[in-house]
Amino acid sequence: MTALATDPLTLVHLAISLAAIAIGLPVLAAMIKGRTPVTLTGIFLGLTVLTSVTGFLFHNTSVTPGMIIGAVSLGVLAIALFALYGRHLAGRWRAAYAVTATLALYLNIFVLVIQSFIKVPALHALSPSIPPAGPVFSAVQGVVLIVFVVSGWLAVKAGRVNS
Repeated sequence: MTALATDPLTLVHLAISLAAIAIGLPVLAAMIKGRTPVTLTGIFLGLTVLTSVTGFLFHNTSVTPGMIIGAVSLGVLAIALFALYGRHLAGRWRAAYAVTATLALYLNIFVLVIQSFIKVPALHALSPSIPPAGPVFSAVQGVVLIVFVVSGWLAVKAGRVNS
Protein backbone atom coordinates (compact mmCIF):
# COMPACT_ATOMS: atom_id res chain seq x y z
CA MET A 1 0.00 0.00 0.00
CA THR A 2 1.22 3.45 -0.78
CA ALA A 3 1.09 6.20 1.81
CA LEU A 4 -1.49 8.95 1.61
CA ALA A 5 0.11 11.78 -0.32
CA THR A 6 0.24 15.25 1.17
CA ASP A 7 1.84 17.18 -1.69
CA PRO A 8 -0.22 20.20 -2.80
CA LEU A 9 -0.94 18.92 -6.32
CA THR A 10 -2.32 15.63 -5.03
CA LEU A 11 -4.43 17.36 -2.39
CA VAL A 12 -5.86 19.87 -4.91
CA HIS A 13 -6.55 17.08 -7.43
CA LEU A 14 -8.24 15.02 -4.71
CA ALA A 15 -10.35 17.97 -3.52
CA ILE A 16 -11.48 18.75 -7.07
CA SER A 17 -12.28 15.09 -7.73
CA LEU A 18 -14.30 14.67 -4.55
CA ALA A 19 -16.16 17.95 -5.18
CA ALA A 20 -16.98 16.82 -8.74
CA ILE A 21 -18.38 13.55 -7.39
CA ALA A 22 -20.30 15.26 -4.57
CA ILE A 23 -21.91 17.67 -7.04
CA GLY A 24 -22.30 15.06 -9.78
CA LEU A 25 -24.48 12.78 -7.68
CA PRO A 26 -27.32 15.32 -7.27
CA VAL A 27 -26.93 16.26 -10.96
CA LEU A 28 -27.45 12.58 -11.85
CA ALA A 29 -30.44 12.39 -9.49
CA ALA A 30 -31.93 15.43 -11.23
CA MET A 31 -31.34 13.89 -14.68
CA ILE A 32 -33.20 10.78 -13.54
CA LYS A 33 -36.14 13.08 -12.74
CA GLY A 34 -35.87 14.69 -16.17
CA ARG A 35 -34.32 17.93 -14.90
CA THR A 36 -31.08 19.72 -15.67
CA PRO A 37 -30.10 22.10 -12.86
CA VAL A 38 -28.16 24.71 -14.81
CA THR A 39 -25.75 25.99 -12.16
CA LEU A 40 -25.07 22.62 -10.53
CA THR A 41 -24.57 20.99 -13.91
CA GLY A 42 -22.09 23.65 -15.00
CA ILE A 43 -20.12 23.27 -11.78
CA PHE A 44 -20.14 19.47 -12.09
CA LEU A 45 -18.90 19.54 -15.69
CA GLY A 46 -16.27 22.19 -14.94
CA LEU A 47 -14.91 20.33 -11.91
CA THR A 48 -14.89 17.05 -13.83
CA VAL A 49 -12.85 18.66 -16.63
CA LEU A 50 -10.47 20.03 -13.96
CA THR A 51 -10.18 16.57 -12.41
CA SER A 52 -9.01 15.11 -15.71
CA VAL A 53 -6.74 18.02 -16.56
CA THR A 54 -5.02 18.09 -13.14
CA GLY A 55 -4.47 14.35 -13.44
CA PHE A 56 -2.14 15.04 -16.37
CA LEU A 57 0.03 17.35 -14.23
CA PHE A 58 1.55 14.43 -12.33
CA HIS A 59 5.00 13.60 -13.64
CA ASN A 60 5.07 10.17 -15.20
CA THR A 61 7.64 8.82 -17.61
CA SER A 62 5.08 6.70 -19.45
CA VAL A 63 1.37 6.57 -20.16
CA THR A 64 -0.56 5.32 -17.13
CA PRO A 65 -4.07 3.85 -16.83
CA GLY A 66 -5.07 7.08 -15.07
CA MET A 67 -3.98 9.10 -18.11
CA ILE A 68 -6.02 6.87 -20.40
CA ILE A 69 -9.10 7.26 -18.18
CA GLY A 70 -8.48 11.02 -18.08
CA ALA A 71 -8.28 11.21 -21.87
CA VAL A 72 -11.46 9.16 -22.27
CA SER A 73 -13.17 11.37 -19.69
CA LEU A 74 -12.16 14.55 -21.54
CA GLY A 75 -13.54 13.13 -24.79
CA VAL A 76 -16.80 12.19 -23.09
CA LEU A 77 -16.99 15.61 -21.44
CA ALA A 78 -16.48 17.35 -24.79
CA ILE A 79 -19.60 15.62 -26.07
CA ALA A 80 -21.55 16.43 -22.88
CA LEU A 81 -20.54 20.09 -23.04
CA PHE A 82 -21.42 20.34 -26.73
CA ALA A 83 -24.79 18.64 -26.17
CA LEU A 84 -25.61 20.98 -23.28
CA TYR A 85 -24.18 24.31 -24.40
CA GLY A 86 -23.86 23.87 -28.16
CA ARG A 87 -27.10 22.04 -28.92
CA HIS A 88 -29.09 23.00 -25.79
CA LEU A 89 -30.20 19.37 -25.29
CA ALA A 90 -32.35 19.53 -28.44
CA GLY A 91 -33.60 16.23 -29.83
CA ARG A 92 -31.15 13.36 -29.49
CA TRP A 93 -28.59 15.64 -27.86
CA ARG A 94 -30.54 15.27 -24.60
CA ALA A 95 -29.85 11.53 -24.62
CA ALA A 96 -26.23 12.12 -25.65
CA TYR A 97 -25.84 14.49 -22.73
CA ALA A 98 -27.45 12.07 -20.26
CA VAL A 99 -25.19 9.22 -21.38
CA THR A 100 -21.97 11.24 -21.42
CA ALA A 101 -22.59 13.11 -18.16
CA THR A 102 -23.42 9.80 -16.46
CA LEU A 103 -20.30 8.20 -17.95
CA ALA A 104 -18.10 11.09 -16.80
CA LEU A 105 -19.39 10.71 -13.23
CA TYR A 106 -18.96 6.94 -13.43
CA LEU A 107 -15.32 7.32 -14.50
CA ASN A 108 -14.66 9.58 -11.49
CA ILE A 109 -16.18 7.02 -9.15
CA PHE A 110 -14.40 4.15 -10.93
CA VAL A 111 -11.07 5.86 -10.15
CA LEU A 112 -12.24 6.69 -6.60
CA VAL A 113 -12.88 2.99 -5.95
CA ILE A 114 -9.46 2.03 -7.31
CA GLN A 115 -7.69 4.69 -5.24
CA SER A 116 -9.70 3.74 -2.15
CA PHE A 117 -8.57 0.12 -2.45
CA ILE A 118 -4.98 1.32 -2.77
CA LYS A 119 -4.94 4.03 -0.08
CA VAL A 120 -7.48 3.00 2.60
CA PRO A 121 -5.86 0.35 4.82
CA ALA A 122 -9.05 -1.63 5.52
CA LEU A 123 -9.88 -1.88 1.82
CA HIS A 124 -6.27 -2.52 0.82
CA ALA A 125 -6.25 -5.49 3.21
CA LEU A 126 -9.16 -6.97 1.22
CA SER A 127 -7.33 -6.53 -2.09
CA PRO A 128 -3.60 -6.08 -1.43
CA SER A 129 -2.43 -6.00 -5.05
CA ILE A 130 -1.66 -2.84 -7.00
CA PRO A 131 -3.64 -2.35 -9.13
CA PRO A 132 -6.41 -3.84 -7.00
CA ALA A 133 -7.88 -7.14 -8.10
CA GLY A 134 -9.83 -10.04 -6.68
CA PRO A 135 -13.43 -10.88 -5.87
CA VAL A 136 -14.16 -8.06 -3.39
CA PHE A 137 -12.73 -5.34 -5.63
CA SER A 138 -14.47 -6.81 -8.68
CA ALA A 139 -17.79 -7.02 -6.83
CA VAL A 140 -17.58 -3.39 -5.73
CA GLN A 141 -16.71 -2.20 -9.23
CA GLY A 142 -19.47 -4.44 -10.65
CA VAL A 143 -22.08 -2.93 -8.34
CA VAL A 144 -20.90 0.60 -9.21
CA LEU A 145 -21.12 -0.24 -12.93
CA ILE A 146 -24.64 -1.66 -12.59
CA VAL A 147 -25.81 1.37 -10.61
CA PHE A 148 -24.50 3.72 -13.31
CA VAL A 149 -25.87 1.71 -16.24
CA VAL A 150 -29.32 1.72 -14.63
CA SER A 151 -29.01 5.41 -13.68
CA GLY A 152 -27.93 6.37 -17.18
CA TRP A 153 -30.81 4.42 -18.68
CA LEU A 154 -33.27 6.12 -16.31
CA ALA A 155 -31.79 9.54 -17.16
CA VAL A 156 -32.17 8.92 -20.89
CA LYS A 157 -35.70 7.62 -20.38
CA ALA A 158 -36.66 10.63 -18.22
CA GLY A 159 -35.23 13.00 -20.83
CA ARG A 160 -37.43 11.47 -23.53
CA VAL A 161 -40.56 11.90 -21.41
CA ASN A 162 -39.80 15.51 -20.50
CA SER A 163 -38.55 16.76 -23.85
